[in-house]
Amino acid sequence: MATAAPNQSLPLFYNSIEPLNATQHGKMSVRAIDTLPQAGRTHAIPVTVDEFTLVQRHYPIVFSIGDSPVPLGLMGLNEGVNVFLDEHGRPSDPTIYIPAYLRRYPFLLARLRPDSDELSLCFDPTANAVGDYAEGEKLFDGDKPSEATNAILQFCEQFEAAGQRTAAFVDELVKSDLLMDGEVAIQPEGFDQPFVYRGFRMVDEEKLRNLRGDELRKMNQSGILPLIYAHLFSLSETRSVFGRQMQQGKAPAPAPQLSPEIA
Repeated sequence: MATAAPNQSLPLFYNSIEPLNATQHGKMSVRAIDTLPQAGRTHAIPVTVDEFTLVQRHYPIVFSIGDSPVPLGLMGLNEGVNVFLDEHGRPSDPTIYIPAYLRRYPFLLARLRPDSDELSLCFDPTANAVGDYAEGEKLFDGDKPSEATNAILQFCEQFEAAGQRTAAFVDELVKSDLLMDGEVAIQPEGFDQPFVYRGFRMVDEEKLRNLRGDELRKMNQSGILPLIYAHLFSLSETRSVFGRQMQQGKAPAPAPQLSPEIA
């Protein structure tokens, strides 16, 4: 599992960013993206705290390593392996919850100038979702955003707000020193050595149990405690994801001397 927080100049999956405006895109349409092959090769997708209760039913939720941990939903346990999306990035099971990060693409809110806090609606032009297409929905009615554009903007605004709540949640975990280096060992039947996964962070249950009563009460009142338990409960899905990898022939070859890591 690769669990280093994304540290690129552009977010995961975005190859370029272009601000949406009536001058350039006034007569263009937006259409659904049929494929996103990069997603089918990505095993760790950022998730927000608003999604924890839904994500925990399908994917383990872990935290990235590094100075600024990010919650990640694991759609596979090894680099380049996704057992829920096919090679085109399409869900192999229509009942599976798809994280908002994937549903937002190719749009996002971005700060265009470092000296301004203003966020603008942008898109990735390489996604081929915006263009002079006969199909799809118009982006503008005259010089005003269309209903489709307003719906996209609203979704991106909700995602941005959820991202801020997520950052605040992680800050509280870091301040309370509740995150520790994680390790999961899975011993499949018929294998002499377990598969050991490391390179991620998780909540330290012992430290959580030893928190003072007033600290626990504060976490409960702020809504942090249920989120922590959603994360902890989700870890049981690790074995289910590993089982899917085995069924799909995507499990790593056992190497007793070198445990497969979430790198």
